[in-house]
Amino acid sequence: ITKHLGDELSRELGVTLLTGQLSTQQRKQALLQIISGKAKIVIGTHALIADKVDFYDLGLIVVDEQHRFGVNQREALRQKAKQPPHVLTMTATPIPRTLAVTVFGDLDVSSLTELPAGRQQISSHVVQLSQPGLVARVWQRVAEEVKSGRQAFVVCPRIDESDDLGEPEYDDLEIADEVAERSYKTAAVLPVVDSLRLNPALKNLRIAALHGRQTADEKGQIMASFQAGELDVLVSTTVIEVGVDIPNATVMIVLDADRFGISQLHQLRGRVGRGGLPGLCLLLTSAEEGSPALERVQAVAETSDGFELSEIDLAYRREGDVLGVSQSGRASSLRLLRVISDRDLIQRARDYALSVFESTPLACPASLLEAISQVESSAQENLAKA
Repeated sequence: ITKHLGDELSRELGVTLLTGQLSTQQRKQALLQIISGKAKIVIGTHALIADKVDFYDLGLIVVDEQHRFGVNQREALRQKAKQPPHVLTMTATPIPRTLAVTVFGDLDVSSLTELPAGRQQISSHVVQLSQPGLVARVWQRVAEEVKSGRQAFVVCPRIDESDDLGEPEYDDLEIADEVAERSYKTAAVLPVVDSLRLNPALKNLRIAALHGRQTADEKGQIMASFQAGELDVLVSTTVIEVGVDIPNATVMIVLDADRFGISQLHQLRGRVGRGGLPGLCLLLTSAEEGSPALERVQAVAETSDGFELSEIDLAYRREGDVLGVSQSGRASSLRLLRVISDRDLIQRARDYALSVFESTPLACPASLLEAISQVESSAQENLAKA
């Protein structure tokens, strides 16, 4: 933002950063700028949600990577305004609940369907571990990219083999059972790094590990080395899912891809093909032919449309409680409707409700019940005419 505004305008607007990694003195200075109103533009992480953060007059909230924030977190930030602020949320992969809310008309949607200037398409393919010839070709492909001066990501579901992967992301009982029944020996960063260093196809390549157990300084140094071209292959967990921009990285290998959610896979592959060169994403899986797990991975490979993938995700994970805080799952205030199958009906009902409000001049009601009564009476009259 400072780069776009220029130094002079940035100083005039008091562009201020607030993160959890600031020193005590830097944090105090930032909080003072924010509460005094000298900071007209504040950029921050989840640290902005903290109770001690107060705004002079919060008028606009822009939430990037919206799927990384919970309902309560977004609401806590909104409550810091003296009057309801404008809210803009951005994401490449809307979570199920967000997609459901758009159906109900509580969110206006703007879609950016074009790739950013200079960005190339990413080619995605599913590679099943039951085909060893194709698996061997995966690592040869990585070597070819590196030989051409490019770099590669390898993503694993966990850090080492002792890590508990937890419950499957999907709430659908049939899918959860199918995942639970499979015998997993999933890929982990540390053993994969050792294995790749012994792979003849990757001989002499500079390979390093990146994961959440490393300190902030360690992660920073590794990413700096990768960005500077001092590393060829970075083996990582999902810590690279957002906020990583390495223009020279052109290939991503996702091991045990079926252990990741649809939105995660879409976000991960967005880390390659960012520098004007075509990207390649290879999704390795041991999921069986015809299984829901394989279908999910194949769905990601078949389209790069984030909204289309979100609809598939919604069908698998359900919309959660659109009137509550659950962002996915079967728990819902809806009793006779399903967002996917009844979308047209919901939108027709919304349009009709709006037409009633627009065509019926309501006097200032003495109570909410009186307002509801007025709307009901008008609705009955309109139905009788219809």
